[in-house]
Amino acid sequence: MDVDLEGIIQCIKQGDENGVQIQLQQFNKEYAQCFFFDSEERDRSKFRQNKVRENADSDSDCDQDDQEDRGLVLRQNLALVLVRFITTGVKCRLLRVSLRTLRILSRDKKILGPLVTDGALLTLAKLAGLTTSDASDESSEPDSDFYDNIIASLVEAKVLRGRTDEDEGDVEADDQRAEWFDEDAKSDISTADSGDLDSIGCSGSHRTSIDEMHRGSMHHKVLERGRRDRRESKMEGEEEEEEGGASGDEAQRKEALKVLSNVVYNSSWAQERFSGLRLMCGLTERLSSSVSDSPLSSVHFYELRLMFLITALRRELSTQLQQEGGVSIFTAALESRLGVQWKDQYECVLDPAAPPISLEASQHVIEILKILFNITYSIHWQAPSEDDAALYRHLVAMLRLCLMRKCLLSDDTDELQGHTVNLLSALPLQCLDVLLAVPLEPDSKQCQGVNMDCVHTLVLFMERRLDSGDKMKEKLTPILNLLTESCRDHRETRQYIRKHILPPLRDTSHRPEEGSTVKSRLIRLMTHLDTDLKHCAADLIFVLCKENVSRFVKYTGYGNAAGLLANRGLLGGQGPIAFCSNAKYSSDSDSDTEEYRQVKDRINPVTARVEEEQPDPMEGMTEEEKEEEAKRLIMLFNKLSRNNIIQPMGVDSEGKLVPMSGLRDNSLTEEVKSGPENDGEAEEGENN
Repeated sequence: MDVDLEGIIQCIKQGDENGVQIQLQQFNKEYAQCFFFDSEERDRSKFRQNKVRENADSDSDCDQDDQEDRGLVLRQNLALVLVRFITTGVKCRLLRVSLRTLRILSRDKKILGPLVTDGALLTLAKLAGLTTSDASDESSEPDSDFYDNIIASLVEAKVLRGRTDEDEGDVEADDQRAEWFDEDAKSDISTADSGDLDSIGCSGSHRTSIDEMHRGSMHHKVLERGRRDRRESKMEGEEEEEEGGASGDEAQRKEALKVLSNVVYNSSWAQERFSGLRLMCGLTERLSSSVSDSPLSSVHFYELRLMFLITALRRELSTQLQQEGGVSIFTAALESRLGVQWKDQYECVLDPAAPPISLEASQHVIEILKILFNITYSIHWQAPSEDDAALYRHLVAMLRLCLMRKCLLSDDTDELQGHTVNLLSALPLQCLDVLLAVPLEPDSKQCQGVNMDCVHTLVLFMERRLDSGDKMKEKLTPILNLLTESCRDHRETRQYIRKHILPPLRDTSHRPEEGSTVKSRLIRLMTHLDTDLKHCAADLIFVLCKENVSRFVKYTGYGNAAGLLANRGLLGGQGPIAFCSNAKYSSDSDSDTEEYRQVKDRINPVTARVEEEQPDPMEGMTEEEKEEEAKRLIMLFNKLSRNNIIQPMGVDSEGKLVPMSGLRDNSLTEEVKSGPENDGEAEEGENN
């Protein structure tokens, strides 16, 4: 389906708003769930085509490029027209339809030029309620001239297109006659960065494609609707039927926020201008004023979504928001969305009979947690002031509520807990003691009189993430790091989790990585291809073993433990224990079970299991034959080493793996250095 851009412009000029609305609604219906063009897919397609036709005529290549650009140029002009159109005081319903069209177009990075000017951003921000400033990016020519110029260029393109086959020179003439149109279009995108300027369809190499925009269909790929979009689809349909009123204004603001979100996400220039035009301040004020609004509005959700995008994409803005009290603002917003009731200073009322968190509230809470993570991720290792520590503990008390409460949908519960874990891992560790400072209930999990309900929930969450087969690193590293640091800092937490993950050894007939237990799955991760993931899994097991090398090897086997031990310089069994200065480990010993003691002497330390007795390979050989076999093996190893096929390694005094040649050189150096000193001492002894 091609857009009748000329027909839309004629309707605008004639004041036929009904005609404009009908045509835009057709466009919106056709492409509501589409991305217009996937740039990576296009580049791969062009690469394959160029490889096939390396010896083809260059004119055919240009024709193919023009064929691919026709839909792009059409969308660029449509965006340019609509940006000008929405500044002319359009009625509410038509304005919403126009904004919905711009939202669909803004998914395409190639057509963002008209949408990233200061005037366009201010217009969208005003429609979204973020500012009261008027757009200043007005053309010096009347609107009628602006539209007439575009129509004239389209008419000329059509006429010249009919003569292309007879005279290719007409296309070049068309380029020259349309230079005035290029300048007019550039006047609306002069503030864009070079990357956006390259994508403007009315200038540069793409201008020659205007004469082809009416043939063929646009390339696009299907956009899968998210959970929230599926929930709102019915509501959006109802809004389209409504005229004016508060609901119409809300729908208008929501569409403008969606357009802004797409533009900010796709354009680094828009991100920069978002700060320069003080839109960040307007958005912060909007969110601050809507903290206690009830009932929840979908407009608030998209305001939160826009704030999340801008703080995730521009780190300096997240730092600025943190310094300007962003934690307090969004902590209050979180408290309002959860409907928190306080039992004590750092304890929220947790009613088991309370209804699950609603769909709307859960989505708001998730966005707030994501924003809080963006503005607190850098404070984890900082020592907070007394006031900041009180604020963070206040926040952690509500995060405990997020962990313990359920949402209406199980997927939302998992997502809520995931973002809660991310935020907990970003906050100062000393403020997480609030998670345990809760009185015991009759059905509470406990360890040495400390409430472990929250810890138990975290362990169950980790188990669910272990079962998920996709995005293992993103899903598992935050919870593994959080549990590791909590175990190192809180003795009761370590003891409780160790009983759950590392119960006393009884069955040693299987390798520790075999099986479906939590311990087996974690030990399998210790040899995972992803370095970060395997280090996180190994660190957790190591801390549960109180960073004791022999105990660590006992539970995992030397083969699985070698990576962490080599990284920490502990291959020799002794050495510096990393990160142990503040560890709060008890002095209890690791008592062996009766089953383990019976087979302890027959356990292979590499595999950590009882191996079947293997026959002696030298049985029946004489001493001379054994000596010859040893010499042959030595020669083979020397040959492999000389050819750099293998490199013999050893453990140095610091417990780290180093080449054997380095060990020999170090030992000779030490002998040379120590020789004269020893000789001097001997001479002094004789003289004395």
